[in-house]
Amino acid sequence: MDEILNFVNSPRDIKKLSLYEMKHLAAEIRQLLIKSISQCGGHLAANLGVVELSIALHYVFDTLRDKIIWDVGHQSYVHKILTGRRDAMKGLRQYGGISGFPKCEESLHDAFNTGHSSTSISAALGMALARDIKGDDYSVVAVIGDGALTGGMAYEALNHAGHEGRDLIVILNDNEMSISRNVGAMSGYLSRLRTDPSYSRTKDEIETVLKRIPGIGVNIAKAAGRFKDMIKYLMVPGMLFEELGFTYVGPINGHNLEELKLVLANSKKMRGPVLIHTITEKGRGYEPARKKPDSFHGVGPFDITTGNQFKKYKMTYTEVFGEFMVEQAEKNQLLVAITAAMTSGTGLERFSQVFPERFFDVGICEQHAVTLAAGMAKAGLRPVVAIYSTFLQRAYDQIVHDVALQNLPVIFAIDRAGLVGEDGPTHHGVFDLSFLRNIPNMTVMAPSDENELLDMLYTAFYINGPVAIRYPRGGGNEGLKIVKERKLLEIGKSKVIREGDELAVVAIGRGVSIAKETVDILSSKGINAALLDARFAKPLDKDMISKIACECGRVVTIEDNCLEGGFGSAVLEVLAESESKASVVRIGIPDEFVEHGQVDILFRVLKMDAESVAETIINRWPELLDRDDTWGLLKFGKT
Repeated sequence: MDEILNFVNSPRDIKKLSLYEMKHLAAEIRQLLIKSISQCGGHLAANLGVVELSIALHYVFDTLRDKIIWDVGHQSYVHKILTGRRDAMKGLRQYGGISGFPKCEESLHDAFNTGHSSTSISAALGMALARDIKGDDYSVVAVIGDGALTGGMAYEALNHAGHEGRDLIVILNDNEMSISRNVGAMSGYLSRLRTDPSYSRTKDEIETVLKRIPGIGVNIAKAAGRFKDMIKYLMVPGMLFEELGFTYVGPINGHNLEELKLVLANSKKMRGPVLIHTITEKGRGYEPARKKPDSFHGVGPFDITTGNQFKKYKMTYTEVFGEFMVEQAEKNQLLVAITAAMTSGTGLERFSQVFPERFFDVGICEQHAVTLAAGMAKAGLRPVVAIYSTFLQRAYDQIVHDVALQNLPVIFAIDRAGLVGEDGPTHHGVFDLSFLRNIPNMTVMAPSDENELLDMLYTAFYINGPVAIRYPRGGGNEGLKIVKERKLLEIGKSKVIREGDELAVVAIGRGVSIAKETVDILSSKGINAALLDARFAKPLDKDMISKIACECGRVVTIEDNCLEGGFGSAVLEVLAESESKASVVRIGIPDEFVEHGQVDILFRVLKMDAESVAETIINRWPELLDRDDTWGLLKFGKT
């Protein structure tokens, strides 16, 4: 039999397939997913779990007209394959290739850009309301996972959607429960009964007939209604959703194409909000991912036969943080760790095993995580909140109102700061320096290597107020030896790495490694540049920055944060206060959302790599070049 996938170039082709052909299509898609992600990396387990659901959705709905919003969107690869992007999968998440998340700019079949959790129902309801106000006629579907349903925003949207009563379908993709044959059969029957329009019609007709019986009909009807409700509460799952105003359907087998097609088709005809509860299995069809779905949630290139990732072992900032937390918790009985559904991602897995009573995974609830930490700190504990930079944005109000306003000693361990690579603009953590440094009482640090991270963590426990330490994804300096003895840093004091008198490079965090390479390039051209590792974004080392600016007359700032309101802006503020006449160049993330791709490629594109920074400096101050340096003149276009 010819490969069916070769003949599926758009969702319209799916509608021509038989059930038998769809099952073969599902198997072929799984093989394509495994092959593509093994080469490019990406979200494997979740996508393997939604193959049949994605096929059924495209069979029932028309995504050029109907709107399907994928919550988070990391499970949208199958959707991409079915909507004309099959061949583009070889460039998945690579610079210039397709995104790992839904992207309207990429395809008309993508209804809404997503990347963060628990947003789909709100967006879907917004589209449903717009549809009704404009008098249009199309279906709106939100696909949300059970993990994303832990987020409070999802419940806010469910509450509002139930109140509005608009036509809306929410599919709860539950991949944490096993599928029991008995439960599946019974739930399939209940689902078909509840989604069949004749069910509602028959129920209404029976109540009408009962009410017509003289004298006792109304009472019988009321009693029958109470009995119906009682049976519903006893037998029908999902009563929470029913009470919120949704018609609950399920649970159904999310890998049974025949059942999925029927339930989706019937739900499409129903009026008002409907919630379809599907049970799926993460990693289905690939044993390594099925056995370890967490390991294959977001995975790098791997060997298909063994499932082992291709990577050279290198200690990461995340692992260094995780080890420190275990060691510190052994010494400090008041230390507690909090994360928002990112136990392994933030390096806290071992901590959770060694100190389970002092570890709290709150689900995808960053706001709650921060205020929970505030309550703990107020009551005398020392909480450490470990959250990715991009997700900490969701808890900004809580950081300001519940932590900083009360000057509570909460430590924020901000992982994935700066550019994160292949996950792209929804996950780059390039705003934290800007949105944290303007908060009173906040101390903000960024390490240039793993030893500096450890010193900053150690120092944070001596600060009686909120502290934020931001560090990038992956490792720091290659071959760096971790020093066992920790140093207590002087708050707000920088570190001079190199003396110089022609130019001062002031960098922070990952910007320091770029600065070191830049200074080496400049030195080879005869330019004597000083290098300062700021270490603190707040409070800044005002005296040293003013002094070095006065001595050199030229200042370059380097950060892996947005330029607007970031570290470079803070340095400018210091120089303005001191009435410095120094000329300043700021290097950082421009005022745009940066696309996906390998970090080193992105740095080159943004002209933030060392060669580009050196060229920027020469273009700004060409008088720095030694005129006898012919190579330098040619290299930087100065002929």
